[in-house]
Amino acid sequence: MTTDTPARLLTLLSLLQTPREWPGGELADRLGVSRRTVRRDIDRLRELGYPVQATMGSDGGYRLVAGKAMPPLVLDDEEAVAIAVGLRAGAGHAVEGVDEASVRALAKLEQVLPARLRHRVATLQAATTPLTSGDGPSIAPETLTVMASTVAGRERLRFAYRAADGTESRRVTEPYRLVSTGRRWYLVAYDLDRDDWRTFRVDRVSEPFATGARFAPRELPTGDAAEYLRRSMQRRGDSYEIVVVFAAPAEEVAARLPGWLGAPEPLGGGTSCVLRATVSGPAEWTALRLATLGVDFRVEEPAELVTTVQTLAARLTRATPNP
Repeated sequence: MTTDTPARLLTLLSLLQTPREWPGGELADRLGVSRRTVRRDIDRLRELGYPVQATMGSDGGYRLVAGKAMPPLVLDDEEAVAIAVGLRAGAGHAVEGVDEASVRALAKLEQVLPARLRHRVATLQAATTPLTSGDGPSIAPETLTVMASTVAGRERLRFAYRAADGTESRRVTEPYRLVSTGRRWYLVAYDLDRDDWRTFRVDRVSEPFATGARFAPRELPTGDAAEYLRRSMQRRGDSYEIVVVFAAPAEEVAARLPGWLGAPEPLGGGTSCVLRATVSGPAEWTALRLATLGVDFRVEEPAELVTTVQTLAARLTRATPNP
């Protein structure tokens, strides 16, 4: 019998987080307590904010359902390792969908992982090779988690930085946001030595260190980190504007586009839309990204991208058998 109430509640919660309905008798057997004790423990969980639903009758039982807010999760060792490995694999490249929120989640998880589980995560990741990976530069997940924790905690961040021309420098910043462009991670931060806002490519960052010094957040000039990054890339001249018309409603296209590209504008009574966005990197990568959206499109600008799409289309046509 489990006499330690907190330990029993955690065990009960772990069972309820399995997506199934648990008969009261089965829960009582698992916990080694009476059904009355199970009912009291269910009431305690509800008081803590866990939405436990009960069904009556001989086949009734208990189930954890979606509530208005997300209470803390309880993970066993295998679940925690699986989540950490998955997040670390995605964070190593600027994978769409693995945005700053996912990196913050990884930072929180790794902060509370016991040493034995951190070792298992590192060992498993080192022993496996993904079949596919992002086409941008790889980044140590530890770099991202340190940055994400300082963003969330409003804590000054110190790091070494290598500029595009190879110049090495040391930076002390007030980190604002991490932004993924689908190929690279960028940090938007206030540079204390330059007394101005800056963007940093995370793959050029080394030795990130959370100083422990807190700061009051400053107001970003554009109000949005992704917009600030777009303007920054325009000023540096390492980006270009694209104009693409899609043969689908704006809502459908927006659901398929990465958020950093912005939102398309409706055209033709809502049956089509146009995207005007700032992108960086090779035109070949942009052409491939557009081709994988699953929507017919036409590139209006720039001329280089038009030519690249035409070349890609001809190459793919040659790759198919003749009818």
